[in-house]
This record gives sequence, C-alpha cells and structure tokens, in this order.
Amino acid sequence: MPKGRLITTDLEPHSASGTGSGSVDQLPDAGPDGGADEPETGPLRRCALTRERMPKERMIRFVIGPGDIVVPDLAARLPGRGIWLSARGDVIEIARARGAFARACRRKVAVPPDLTSGLQAALARRVVEHIGLARRAGQAVAGFAKAREWLAAGRAGLIVQASDGSRDERTRFMAGWVGKVRVVTPLDAGRLGAVFGRDHTVHVAVAPGRLADLLLIEAGRLAGFTEPEPIGETRDGAGGDDFPRERISPHGGPSGSTVDGGTTKRQAGR
Repeated sequence: MPKGRLITTDLEPHSASGTGSGSVDQLPDAGPDGGADEPETGPLRRCALTRERMPKERMIRFVIGPGDIVVPDLAARLPGRGIWLSARGDVIEIARARGAFARACRRKVAVPPDLTSGLQAALARRVVEHIGLARRAGQAVAGFAKAREWLAAGRAGLIVQASDGSRDERTRFMAGWVGKVRVVTPLDAGRLGAVFGRDHTVHVAVAPGRLADLLLIEAGRLAGFTEPEPIGETRDGAGGDDFPRERISPHGGPSGSTVDGGTTKRQAGR
C-alpha cells in the first residue's frame, strides 16, 4: 500500500492473521461498551479491543477527527468522545485489522496505515521531551559519576538507562541500588545523550517529582510498542538474563524494576 494512504474500515468484522499467542482469533469482538459511548470518568478505561479495564495511563486515547480520520490523543485532551486502547503495538495493529475503531464509534472511519509506527515515534518524542524538561529544570543529570552521586545522596527518584547500554556496565551502575529505585530503558544511548548535548550517554538520574512520574508513564507506554507481551500474558518475569529486568506498571510494582524499551547490546556506560 503506498505510503500516506488511509485504510477505510466499515462496521463489519474484519479478519486478520495473528502471530504467536496474541492471535486475533483469541480475542472477543470489540463492542459498544468498549468504545466512544463508555463514560470517560474515573481512573480506569476499557480497551475497545480486549475489553480489559485498566488505568488510563497505560492506555492510548483516540478521537475521530475531520474527515472521519482516527487521530491519536496521547495527552487525552482533545474534545469529543474517546476510543481507548491498551498502549501496545500488537493491540493497535489488531484493532486496525478488525475494524475496532469503526465498531466503537458505529460509523466508517479512516485509519492511517502507519498508525502503530507513528505512535511509537510519538511516544519516544514524549520521553525525550520529559527528560529535556527535567534537565532544564535541574532535575536530571547524565553520566555514570554524576548519576551515582545522586543515587548516593538520595536525590534520584528514577534512573533512565540506555536500552543498548552494556549489560555489565548497567549492572555495575545499579550495584547496591537494585530494589531501591525504579529503572526505565526507553531510548538508545545516542538519543539519550542528545538530550544532554552528548554523543551518547547510558545513565541518567531524575529527581523525584512530577516530571519523573510522567517519564515513568511514557516509558511504560513506549515499552508496549518495543517489547509487547503476548495478549493475555504479563510482563512479570520476562527477560531471561542476569540484568534486573522485571517489568512493571507505570503506576505500581516493586521499586527497582525496569520498564525496558529495547534490548541490551553494546554501549559502555557513560
């Protein structure tokens, strides 16, 4: 399909081939109770595909814009009734294939063909923006030595590490602090370093507060696109290496766990 074209979906169920244990055949059809008629009140929202109710911070809101085009609303502020989906790449793709957006709002809609990749890129930008805000506010430092100083002084509420950082270096950095502070790995070392005017960096410490909380939320949503677990399973215990990689909700779970936004590969700590 040429880039830039829209997929127009109707109200009839669509079929698609699933992969792994997240096959679309294992999912219920999305109905009106998971769509735009669901009241947008309280802390929970219902996924229009899986029907699961979960904290809205773990989901993505969509609205229908001009021309009946599906528009992501990552800040959940656009006017109109929202359609909520779990913040996971596989859920978004299956929702596209099965016409979940059209069924939720009970009319034909146009779905951008690059919706999933566009969302992943947008979430990564939001992570970069929050880290940048923290840096400019004096609430974030980069580099092994400075970030360790913040840890030792009790000034770090969140650690951001590069997803492609050296496993040994990341483990050495967290020595003595596993289980005491949360860790996220949403960006590679090049993109993380660029926020601080460096070629690359692997370790960033962020002070406790609103920016750290927002960064944890966005890193959690981004992880659903970079490493989504099969539908019906959880992230707990995934990983399989000796680096602490226990997956957490952005709003709970043990301190010291990680929301991993990529694979551990090569960069030395810096």
